[in-house]
Amino acid sequence: MKVSRVAVVLASLASTAAARPQDTLPGKGEPAITAQTQKSGGPIDPDQQKLTFAAADLAFEVLPDTQTLRGVATLDFAARAPLDRLVVDLDRNLPVDAITIDGTPLPRDAWSNPEGQLRIALPRQVATGRHVIARIVYGGQPHVAVNAPWDSGMVWSKTPDGAPWFATTAEGIGCDLFWPCLDFPSGKPGVVTVHITVPKGLKAPSNGILLGVDQLADGRSRWNWRIKRPTTYGIALNVGPYEEISGVYKSRYGNTIPMFYWYLPGEAEQARALFAEFAPTLDFFESEIGPYPFGGEKVGVVETPHKGMEHQTINAYGNGYAQAPEGFDWLFQHEFAHEWFGNQLTAADWDDYWLHEGYAQYMQPFYGRWREGEARYAVMLDDQRNRIANLRPIVSGTVRTEEQVYEIAKGGPGQDIYYKGAWMLHTLRDLIGDRAFREVTRLAVYGRLDPRPGNFAPRYGNTAEYERFVRRVTGKDYGWFFDVYLRQAALPQLVETRSAGRLTLRWDAPGGRPFPLPVEVQVGSRIIRVPMTAGVGSVAVSAGTHVVIDPNARVLRRSEAVERYQGWRDAQVRKKAPAQN
Repeated sequence: MKVSRVAVVLASLASTAAARPQDTLPGKGEPAITAQTQKSGGPIDPDQQKLTFAAADLAFEVLPDTQTLRGVATLDFAARAPLDRLVVDLDRNLPVDAITIDGTPLPRDAWSNPEGQLRIALPRQVATGRHVIARIVYGGQPHVAVNAPWDSGMVWSKTPDGAPWFATTAEGIGCDLFWPCLDFPSGKPGVVTVHITVPKGLKAPSNGILLGVDQLADGRSRWNWRIKRPTTYGIALNVGPYEEISGVYKSRYGNTIPMFYWYLPGEAEQARALFAEFAPTLDFFESEIGPYPFGGEKVGVVETPHKGMEHQTINAYGNGYAQAPEGFDWLFQHEFAHEWFGNQLTAADWDDYWLHEGYAQYMQPFYGRWREGEARYAVMLDDQRNRIANLRPIVSGTVRTEEQVYEIAKGGPGQDIYYKGAWMLHTLRDLIGDRAFREVTRLAVYGRLDPRPGNFAPRYGNTAEYERFVRRVTGKDYGWFFDVYLRQAALPQLVETRSAGRLTLRWDAPGGRPFPLPVEVQVGSRIIRVPMTAGVGSVAVSAGTHVVIDPNARVLRRSEAVERYQGWRDAQVRKKAPAQN
């Protein structure tokens, strides 16, 4: 779509909005959304399975005074099978004003959207392999997040000096909250061009490469961006009176990567300190994992009125420049990890969500180790260990929505995809060794062992593939390992028996499964690695000798002490809860 044509359409929509001002502004959680809009992922609509999302051109106008969003979306799909209708996800709170198909306007009765899936009757069948281009004009007051980013929606806010400050976050509920999309993980478009028109004095940093900023005659500005293969929830609108820090990073892979941070006025000193973390953090990931996946675009971070989110090449940051004993900003580092684990490697289904969050969580103590050594690594891992709940298996083996994984109340493992996933990776690294772990990780992220800028593209992955990579690298089948840690809720328990000069160890794994995970035992001053063949092992121990099982905490296993602590901690929270009402 030509930028000039977008300007005409949005100007018309803006005048319409001005002529029909909203009587009230929506509160948190308003306007209400349907069950269809609420879910992201899950079983894919049969008509959507016929689509390859080739490209999208998205033009937005942000109207903070009325908390309104106006949009023109031009969507290019290739047909995998003959198409008679087009089905895209779009919140019905953003009603459609007009649709054209391949340039032909459709009559109003050619589309409907009663529940949050826009169904468009095509004027003619689209043959397999052919493209269809839909231009959708829409707008309204989109759903406002209750507690972003833990739930999704728009965040309409004000800066400390009263300027408009706006952001989107859509990981949980999905992209359909503000643009017509395929709201499931494998629905990535090939390339997206974004145009964001904002009031005078505001800026709109977004994904990918900045194509240019158009200064409009009425004082507004239009920011034009382009990004390749973004995650479905990764497109982000950020609007505010931003100031900017920029620089370049000379990669160990030979390319030069632009870096940007957009922050609020009055925070220059804190902003410079955070920006100083960009290069060393990038160096860590490139040395331990591989090339930054989006070096041809940018490293981008923007300050937001919500905590944070891994929006591809424009990560949201709202941690308030908090200080931590590990010496780096955990939220910046965590969201940046998602450029590799979430944006480059994307789980094909939310059931494999641990590939995003388990790896990103593990990268924090791993980075602590890279910076300061084993002591920092151990301290950070120990904090994560106390957060593992073991209520549900991490992986179900079924197609699930994001909320069915993230929400415990909906049967999901919840935060275990973070903390238990991280500890499983810690245990796996010790089991197969650093070199093998690095190779498995590279295969999962890049699909190859020799990634270089230009020889890989964003890819989809899943748990079964990850297990195959472990077999390929090690030559061994570790299905027993993943069966217990990923497909069972309970942790394996190590049973100790000491008698007649020997210490015998036996793994009691959930469901009686075989679990031959080696264990280190410190006997006096010596550390012995017990192979635990068939889940049982023993070591000679003289009478009176002090013994420590797993002295370096390399193994994720049941701990009654941790369980007692968690029970006490939760009871303290419940005692305090009434006083907070």
